[in-house]
Amino acid sequence: MSGYAAQLMRRIEALDTAAADNRRRAEAYQRTEEELKDVSASVTSPDGVVTVVAGPGGVISSVTFSESVHDLSPASLSTTVQQTIAAAVAAVARRQADVVRRGLGSSELLDRVTESDETLFGDRRPTASAEDLAPATSGARNADDEVFFEEFDLFESSDR
Repeated sequence: MSGYAAQLMRRIEALDTAAADNRRRAEAYQRTEEELKDVSASVTSPDGVVTVVAGPGGVISSVTFSESVHDLSPASLSTTVQQTIAAAVAAVARRQADVVRRGLGSSELLDRVTESDETLFGDRRPTASAEDLAPATSGARNADDEVFFEEFDLFESSDR
């Protein structure tokens, strides 16, 4: 085989390899897109009164209350609902970032977005198990509930 023919064969092989890589990437994007459609997070307040389920993009799909809701003042209930919604939105965003990282690999942009969320919401990934972090409650918690952020107030400025 001449040098020119060998060079052409290497180019064809490189094109075939690039095409296969592109197919694999496209499949990974499709899998990631499908998985992102199913991401959700359920968060229950520490007192067990409010449970919020957030779906893709932080869309709230349900807010439910336990029987203990009658024991709270309207102002307290409002604060608890707001905090639980914020925690559910942060939890689903974290899960979506994990899906992207798993499906497409980590990137500087994804890392910056995650760090920005941590700074903005004070949202840190739990290092202990949910059972270790969850306060004792009188209300029932779902097994897939995210750990509620202790003393998390989206509307209160903090110097943490």
